[in-house]
Formats: sequence, C-alpha cells, structure tokens
Amino acid sequence: MNWLRFFLGTLTLGATIAVSAQTTNTLPIFTNTLADVRHHVPVDTINVARVSAAYPVGFALLTHPPYQFVAFYDKHHRLVVAQRRLDEHHWYQRRWFFYKLPDTTGWDSHNFIALAADDDGYLHLCADMHVSPLKYFRTTKPWDASTFTRVDKMTGLSETNCTYPHFLRGATNELLFTYRSGHSGGGNQIYDVYDVKNQAWQPFLDTPLTDGLGTNNAYFDGPVRDTNGWYHLAWVWRATAYAETCHDLSYARSRDLQHWETSDGKPLTLPIRLDNCEIVDPVPERDGMSNANIKIGFDAQDRVTISYHKNDTNGFTQPFIARLENGHWLMHQVTDWPTNWNFHGIGTLVSAIRLGRVMVQPDGTLTEHFKHFKFGSGTWVLDPQTLRAIGLLAQDPVAESDKVEGKFPGLEARWEGDSGKSGVTNLEYELHWETLDANRDHQPNGKQPPPTMLRVMAVRVMPAGSKK
Repeated sequence: MNWLRFFLGTLTLGATIAVSAQTTNTLPIFTNTLADVRHHVPVDTINVARVSAAYPVGFALLTHPPYQFVAFYDKHHRLVVAQRRLDEHHWYQRRWFFYKLPDTTGWDSHNFIALAADDDGYLHLCADMHVSPLKYFRTTKPWDASTFTRVDKMTGLSETNCTYPHFLRGATNELLFTYRSGHSGGGNQIYDVYDVKNQAWQPFLDTPLTDGLGTNNAYFDGPVRDTNGWYHLAWVWRATAYAETCHDLSYARSRDLQHWETSDGKPLTLPIRLDNCEIVDPVPERDGMSNANIKIGFDAQDRVTISYHKNDTNGFTQPFIARLENGHWLMHQVTDWPTNWNFHGIGTLVSAIRLGRVMVQPDGTLTEHFKHFKFGSGTWVLDPQTLRAIGLLAQDPVAESDKVEGKFPGLEARWEGDSGKSGVTNLEYELHWETLDANRDHQPNGKQPPPTMLRVMAVRVMPAGSKK
C-alpha cells in the first residue's frame, strides 16, 4: 500500500556526500537519465466523494472494464463502495453509484481497506481491522457493489484478531487472502485460498506462514514476484507493540507461495520462525530499524535487494541496501546522514524517514526514492557496484496531480494504486486525496481540516524517451 508519493527533486545531504555544518555541497544532478524515465501524465480526473482529512487510512481502487470500484471511508468514517462504468464518457453520464456498508471506522490508520474480484466477478472486501474479528463482505451478484453482504467468516480459523488484510493472486492465478492473526509482538501470518466453484475459502497452507511463538511477529514487504517467477518476501521481526523493538531483517523465496526456501535453496519448514529463518542482517532491537521501511527491489542483473534503515556506529540512522551477491547477502550503506531518528512507542507513527525500493531505469541506472525529515526528498542515483548514492535524478517540478490543494496547515498528498487494469495501453488509474499525517491512531486535538475530495485520476504512462 502507498499512502504518500515521494516527490522527486533536488536535495542537499549530510556529511561526506552532501551537507556538513560548515559547508553546503550538492550531489550532481543526472539530467541524462531523465530522458530514459517513464513519465506519468494526468489526462483525466473524476471526483468521487469528500473524505476525512484529519488522519490517513488506506483506500482501495479496482478497475475491471467496463467497471471501476472505489472502496473508502466517507467524511463520517462510514465504509462506502462507489461504482461506475468506464464506457460512459459524456459529462452527464459519468456518475458514481454509492453503496454504504454497515461499518463505521474510528481513527486508527491500521484499518485500511482491501478489495478484489474473483474469476466469476464476485467482489470481496475486508476493512476496519486492527486486532479485530474478521470483517468480510462479498457480493451476491458479479460486478454489482449494490449486493455486498456481510459474511461472518472465511474459513472460521484464526479470525478473531485480524490485521493487515491483503488479497493477491498466486502462481496459478488463484485468489489468495493473507492477514496477521494475533497482535504486534505475538502474531502469525495466515494464507487462505478461494474455491471459485464452491464459493468458499479454505486454508492455503497447513500452518501459518510465519509464527512468532507468542513473543514476536513478522512485518512484511511482499510477496514480490520477479521476471523469473520467484516470489520474494522480506520482513523484520518485532518483539512488542513498541516500534523500537524491530529486529533481524529476514528473507525467504518461493515458486508457488506454498513451498519456501532460503536464498541458497535450502527448504524452510513451515511455519517460519525466528529460530529457523534466514536472517539477512541481525539488527538488534532499538537500533534504528523500522517495520515501515522494508522494500524489496532488483538491480540490473535481477539480483534481489532489500532497502531498510538502521543506526550506524555513531548512532546515526542510515539507509542501507542488502543485496544477494554470489550467494551471500552484502549490506551497503547508501549515505552518511549526520542525524538520528529516535522513534519509539505504539500506534501509527509519523514516518520521519521513508525509503523506496531499488529501481532499474531503462538505461540500466539504479535509483531509489527517499524522504527525510531533515534533508528533504528526492531520488538517488546509485553506484551499481557499491549502491552508494552518487547523484540525484533530475525531475520536472512537482506534478500538478501531486500538489496539495488544501490550505489547512499540515495537509499531505495521499495516493493509492489500482489493483486492476484499465484495459487501455499505457493508461493507469490512481486514487488521490489529502490528509494530515498519522496521530498514533487517535483523533487529532484542536481544529481539524475540512473534508477533502477523493479523486480517481487517469494517468498516461509515457514510454522512456518520449516527450510529454
């Protein structure tokens, strides 16, 4: 899930590759690479509804021509699904039909929405869960959001304390559903599979994928599928509900999401536990690693990379990239930021540091997005051997679609990608809205911003080297 697009721009950084207390030096700007980067150009915007701007929580967008669906919480925090037809082009035809579901959320930013369609077109939705009983809705007619009905259970197993719902497709295109059962510091990762013929869910694995044994739980990025068909999963273990107790960056891979192995091909016995998993970097608790900033990527040779941050020997919080090289994980420090992010506590934190995944541009250049509470935001150009930041990617000014329109102090742009497809070459859809930052899952104090407009934006993906 992407709540905040990383704005690309210029940056002055700290220490040897950037800013020091005495002098200001900027990394070189790589303008030649810009022509090889794909551009997302807004071509259309459709208003959906006004939503609460007082806190962030994830919404869902699903496009399956000729239909499009948006699942969101309205300005009164009520769960709503909007539906429209894509083949109605005239202004007087472009209208949404809204269907309120019997659920109202609070202020918890964990309570994001997951939406999917099965092979027969029935819609599935889960929402409003943070260590809560399963909240699952399914339509009784294909592609008809007006027929959403609450279903009491999926499999009926391990569904009393659910968090982080996610639908995905498996290796044979089967519809899967995964979530955490338990709580932070004591949870297991569950995978279920949908039987289209019998319209019923059943366990996909005989055991949980991971088991914290009551003393830990795993926070994941992935599964991410590469061009060779491998699914890659990276995670950190967390010992308690307190964010500072993240530790031990870990990894596994699979061909089918059922049989898992280490990076060197050794089979893993499920459930994967702290004592039998592959540990990439044994970062201890309270050493600067956050479960919110674990990102899987790939370099130009299709080698797996994991972006994360931890404290260096000086106690400064630095971005690192672990890369699988010749069968071994090597850790590469990207920058020398002369500052520490001392995060701690429970609830959804304001992310003072955000890291993207390693990306390969069409000319082979490696890049990584970042945002830092002190040193700004941008896109690094990485040395392909050392993964050190050697420059910044030149970019146009912030796109109109990413600018904050609201005047209330503290508003930030949010966006969510499409879990479906537009059916049109080089055309994608995105959700856009604006909110304040997280407030540890509590209602903000003082005056709150007025509701902001949730919009669906159609963007044209311009091929590398083309003119906008």
